[in-house]
Amino acid sequence: MEKTKKEKNELWEWIKALVIAFVIAVLIRYILFTPIVVDGDSMMPTLKDGDRMIVNKIGYTIGEPDRFDIVVFHAPEGKDYIKRVIGLPGDTIEYKDDQLYINGKAYDEPYLDEYKSQITEGTLTQDFTLQEIDPTIDVIPEGYVFVMGDNRRYSKDSRHIGIVSQDKLIGNTSIIFWPIGDIKIVK
Repeated sequence: MEKTKKEKNELWEWIKALVIAFVIAVLIRYILFTPIVVDGDSMMPTLKDGDRMIVNKIGYTIGEPDRFDIVVFHAPEGKDYIKRVIGLPGDTIEYKDDQLYINGKAYDEPYLDEYKSQITEGTLTQDFTLQEIDPTIDVIPEGYVFVMGDNRRYSKDSRHIGIVSQDKLIGNTSIIFWPIGDIKIVK
């Protein structure tokens, strides 16, 4: 009789441990971190098609992204996009002669150096101003960001889909965990 009671207690302890482990896994997966697979070449050379990354959701429910963060967001087409934050609320954005200007100040983009060195004709990024993209805005409004892919010639980003509401941001990402040979932190 005592053996049966002991077996029931042991079974109950195992069930509780498994339920707790499942709840913790769900919390981590849906509240703190989530995996994502890069789909397409819009972030080349920084990210390649098929790279698997960890999306950090911490902070995106309570704060704003930083300039040049790589973020994942819900795009208008019902897909999740991965792009780089270029403009923050209150910024004016301009690209001229392959140089980024934010609020009239030139910014270096070292993550583009590899692609720029390979270009034989034209520029990596066509000239534009924020107002040319959307004549109704001259500065990025509060609660929005301007995003671009690193592969500027082949990226569907804020130049095409418009500014992105911060409510649509899932989180930022900087860790490639697969394929194993490409494990690294990207900037």
